[in-house]
Amino acid sequence: MHEKSIAELATALKDGEVSSVELTAHYLRRIETLDDAINAYVTVTGEQAMEAAKAADEARAQGNAGPLTGVPIAHKDIFCTEGTRTSCGSKMLDNFIAPYDATVVARFKAAGCPILGKTNMDEFAMGSSNETSYYGPVKNPWDTERVPGGSSGGSAAVVAGRLAPGATGTDTGGSIRQPAALNGVTGIKPTYGRVSRWGMIAFASSLDQGGPMARTAEDCALMLNVMAGFDQRDSTSIQRPDEDFTKRLNTPVKGLRIGLPKQFFGEGMDAGVARVVDEAIAHYKGLGAEFVEVDLPHSDLSVAAYYVVAPAECSSNLARFDGVRYGYRCEDPKDLLDLYMRSRGEGFGPEVKRRIMVGTYALSAGYFDAYYLKAQKTRRLIAEDFATAFKDVDVILGPTAPSTAFRLGEKTDDPVTMYLSDIYTIAVNLAGLPAMSLPAGFSDGLPVGLQLIGNYFEEARLLGVAHQYQLGTEWCRMAPGGFE
Repeated sequence: MHEKSIAELATALKDGEVSSVELTAHYLRRIETLDDAINAYVTVTGEQAMEAAKAADEARAQGNAGPLTGVPIAHKDIFCTEGTRTSCGSKMLDNFIAPYDATVVARFKAAGCPILGKTNMDEFAMGSSNETSYYGPVKNPWDTERVPGGSSGGSAAVVAGRLAPGATGTDTGGSIRQPAALNGVTGIKPTYGRVSRWGMIAFASSLDQGGPMARTAEDCALMLNVMAGFDQRDSTSIQRPDEDFTKRLNTPVKGLRIGLPKQFFGEGMDAGVARVVDEAIAHYKGLGAEFVEVDLPHSDLSVAAYYVVAPAECSSNLARFDGVRYGYRCEDPKDLLDLYMRSRGEGFGPEVKRRIMVGTYALSAGYFDAYYLKAQKTRRLIAEDFATAFKDVDVILGPTAPSTAFRLGEKTDDPVTMYLSDIYTIAVNLAGLPAMSLPAGFSDGLPVGLQLIGNYFEEARLLGVAHQYQLGTEWCRMAPGGFE
């Protein structure tokens, strides 16, 4: 059963080939047997999953099943889940039991999807390698001496390792797409505001966006049908009519105009990655797509702008973790100041502290205009570059990451080099656009991801373009050794 995609599992459940109880139990056994090798789950909710599976089977027997009823999934441990530890990969929230469900979690529960557990992640979603987690690094199923990417590395790893058919992730600067690329799975970051952030623990509020991770574009479309929608509890939620994200899966790409940003194909890209991307371009040409070079002149400023905006917003959002109301609290504080300082000093890891300090500095008196305001102006220029490009093309194509998965510990002592892992993804978040990564091949035995970027609210088109590619390739169906 674990070899099947979400779409195939949904059909199997509908046709009575398997029950949700059988399917969920199968995945729980695989988690028990295989997860120790990759450390992808923080919490496994087996008892709750089996209860939900029984309810899903009963709903199906009564004729009340939806498209994904009975299909088990996993959630990134950044989404509040009622009655379950929601840690955000941090010692600060190691003892936090969420008293309510995030909107994304509630939507999947309403759809009848059992929750297998909560996946490991970089602490407070800050990282590109999943090495900053309080619970230890996640390991890439394709090579357990390498990183899975971050911050949604746990979600990508459970999908790649067939320990869940699909999982939720969040993307602030590439945290769905980059781990999807490094693990050989598919993931999409929707347009900012498409998916509710209510109950999703905040890192950088103007950049964070939840999205699905699964084996195929079709699976991501089915999951996004559940996740997306207006939420009045989220002030950044976009109010638009409900949309079926599977509607364009079978649309041919013949005549589609695909943009190739010249800034994405210069120095810094690994030769193996370049080869795979060139082969993907050739495949699309064979399907009848047309390619046009586009210019994104301010994209080289995206990393610098991001690492002002994101830390500034994180320094504000993480001020709430003070040892008073919930979360980690130091022992025997001498006074209120000691409580604040030691609770935060002991509860946060090095990368989170680094970003809080950078963000606080950027927002401080005398530096706000020089850093934060200038970064926001740069952000507008980046968005305008994309708007100009989309006047001439339908989608934009390029690599997701400049290299394949690097070794554990290789970049932990060099934060700037680590930050450059997201060089091709960050501009999309600054502009608020939808983008996705799909498996496109291998370099030295490691997966390579292809990135597709769309105009605002064109997720269905992106998913269709990806699906047409996946119909003619086998990359999304391949599993790492030991996890087949």
